[in-house]
Amino acid sequence: MLAIIGGSGLDQMPGLTIEHQQDVSTPYQSAPVKLLVGTLSGSANTICFMPRHGEQHAVPPHRINYRANLYALHVLGATGVLAVNAVGGITEKMGPGVIAIPDQIIDYTWGRDHTFFDGSKTDLQSSEKFSDTVAHIDFTDPYSAELRELLIDSAASLGIGVLNKGTYAATQGPRLESAAEVQRMRRDGADLVGMTGMPEAALARELGLPYACIALSVNWAAGIDDGVITMEGILQVLSQGMGDIQRILTVAVSGN
Repeated sequence: MLAIIGGSGLDQMPGLTIEHQQDVSTPYQSAPVKLLVGTLSGSANTICFMPRHGEQHAVPPHRINYRANLYALHVLGATGVLAVNAVGGITEKMGPGVIAIPDQIIDYTWGRDHTFFDGSKTDLQSSEKFSDTVAHIDFTDPYSAELRELLIDSAASLGIGVLNKGTYAATQGPRLESAAEVQRMRRDGADLVGMTGMPEAALARELGLPYACIALSVNWAAGIDDGVITMEGILQVLSQGMGDIQRILTVAVSGN
């Protein structure tokens, strides 16, 4: 069963026929994580849907409990994660409205609970996956090649153009970046910038969950053009681009 994590602009999943809501308890927060289980647009394949920012988009990026979210998907038995992210474009190919399937990531976040292997007794008792041994996961290729190919092929079958690679810069938020910060990221090799790509990708890897990102550029990052970044402009691109994201995801889960 594939899981879809919806980001900004995809707090709800159009076409999702909900079979039931699964409340999953985890060691990482007192309240259970609410997951929606059902089928998408007539597909016979069951999926799980999770709105990353909560049902009302009330949780900012730096306050998301990434460990609880990913662990809940693991407990539910998800076989892979397709994560939707709204991002800013840094390089010329990442203009507003462009969809990308990144293949690399740079982590600029700080202060987030970013690992299950932090030596805490609660964490170590939470799953057979964890032990008192220090773990260093291989993160050379942070995204699943198989799931990336699934998304790229699904887009191609619909005639939707996507960039089939790129480097995602994950920043702390919730504020947007300064022009100087964006230029630093560009020098570092980043193509797009968002606030929720990490530690989500790394936690999925620790759990052995294949994970891929489908990112929609909703604005030029700070200082890339002369325009002022406004929520009105971002929401306009979101409303236009999320339809294609949903179509790609529908084909992806149907063919998996």
